[in-house]
Amino acid sequence: MALLKFLSFLILQLFLVAKCQGVEVGYYKKTCPNVEAIVKETTTHYISRAPTLAAPLLRMHFHDCFVRGCDGSVLLNSTKGNQAEKDAIPNQSLRGFQVIDAAKSTLEKECPGTVSCSDILALAARDAVSLINGPSWTVPLGRRDGRVSILSEASKNLPTPFDNFTTLKTTFGKLGLNVKDLVVLSGGHTIGMSHCFSFSSRLYNFTGKGDMDPNMDKNYIAQLKTKCKLNDVTTIVEMDPGSFKSFDTDYYTMVTKRRGLFASDAALLTNSQTKDYVLSQLNPHGSTFFKDFGESMVKMGKIGVLTGKAGEIRKHCAFRN
Repeated sequence: MALLKFLSFLILQLFLVAKCQGVEVGYYKKTCPNVEAIVKETTTHYISRAPTLAAPLLRMHFHDCFVRGCDGSVLLNSTKGNQAEKDAIPNQSLRGFQVIDAAKSTLEKECPGTVSCSDILALAARDAVSLINGPSWTVPLGRRDGRVSILSEASKNLPTPFDNFTTLKTTFGKLGLNVKDLVVLSGGHTIGMSHCFSFSSRLYNFTGKGDMDPNMDKNYIAQLKTKCKLNDVTTIVEMDPGSFKSFDTDYYTMVTKRRGLFASDAALLTNSQTKDYVLSQLNPHGSTFFKDFGESMVKMGKIGVLTGKAGEIRKHCAFRN
């Protein structure tokens, strides 16, 4: 009986190790020790020439994790008439796929069939943020790549710029992210650009009666109207005016001034917990945003990961093996 108990215990421990071994710091220490250096060198090469790529790389990782987990499915191209996540409207403005492809190409020469595209994306997002004066964080590795990518799932599962707080809380909560993660990760809007159609209803037709959003500063609305005309689907504007190329706390300042670009930004002031966090970040010297952002990114990066023998290690990030 004692032997059976011991064997049962041993089997359970082996199961737990197998289940947890997939995402860990130093995962490639023996199999591909230069992986982080290679991804950083590649990311630096592109960001140094085009700093605006940092925002879409960060957003790409975010969008990947929110659909089927962090499995690199956002990188897949459509095949055999089946449209992939990449083709969904929220993902059509993503850029930076060449960064992932270039890092993958180098890694395939260094250590063939070893490093997943999903891990490369997680590292590139981290490096892109740090390269534009943002925080850095330790990225647990060991994700494997998914074989499925469906347009409709991206359209259904990704948060939208039109969401209110209740919807945002539900969307994040389903993935194990709490209210603090929600307000912290929203801070990623401190970098990047947005098309006018993502917020133009706030300027021209907020409730369907040709009115403006009362939760947005009137002077800011007037400024935006000079750039975004009614039904404009091509113009892009800065999400954090004057600071959109640098990762900082200015986003929270904009939100407190009712100058957050999206309805989802304004929603952060409608909940006491998220509002308190926004206000707490206004003093740059007392801000915890960089530390918090790294912690929430690590947490997000563990959503629905494929490990062990699940999924695959793609040879090319845009195609299944």
